[in-house]
Amino acid sequence: MGPGCERGQLCPSGCPWPHRAVLKPQESLAQLLLTPGSLESEGKTVENYETNVQLCWQEYKVYMDSIQKDWCDWAMISRPYSILQYCLEQTAEGFGLGFPNPWAERIIFETHQIHFANCSLVQPTFSDPPEDVLLAMIIAPICLIPFLVTLVVWRSKDSEAQA
Repeated sequence: MGPGCERGQLCPSGCPWPHRAVLKPQESLAQLLLTPGSLESEGKTVENYETNVQLCWQEYKVYMDSIQKDWCDWAMISRPYSILQYCLEQTAEGFGLGFPNPWAERIIFETHQIHFANCSLVQPTFSDPPEDVLLAMIIAPICLIPFLVTLVVWRSKDSEAQA
């Protein structure tokens, strides 16, 4: 390897590893500084992203409106909900934005407020078992305890006799 070909530096074409510079923390922070041109392009990216996110929302809303009811039945809405989430994720990735992001969160909150506001977690109400089952469950351990105590005492006396 020639000069300037140490790991962590920009390498000439003869280096075996990829041509990437390893930046120090202070150098990488400098890359976050925005210029007026980058602000303009970022604004356009955000506008375009918002437009595409609205398309995801419209497709989802059309599907959900066609269901009419059963919005609380996960089997009915899991597919469109997953498609909405996938659309939001892929759109964010396509624009180089992270997910979740404020626009995607707004869409998800909106769908929960519109479509799932009246859904609640339905939990079955528990009732007491029949009386005969309940008595058997109570009496069995009560009767078992004296038997086990007798067994332990008998075995301990047996082991003392052998010693």
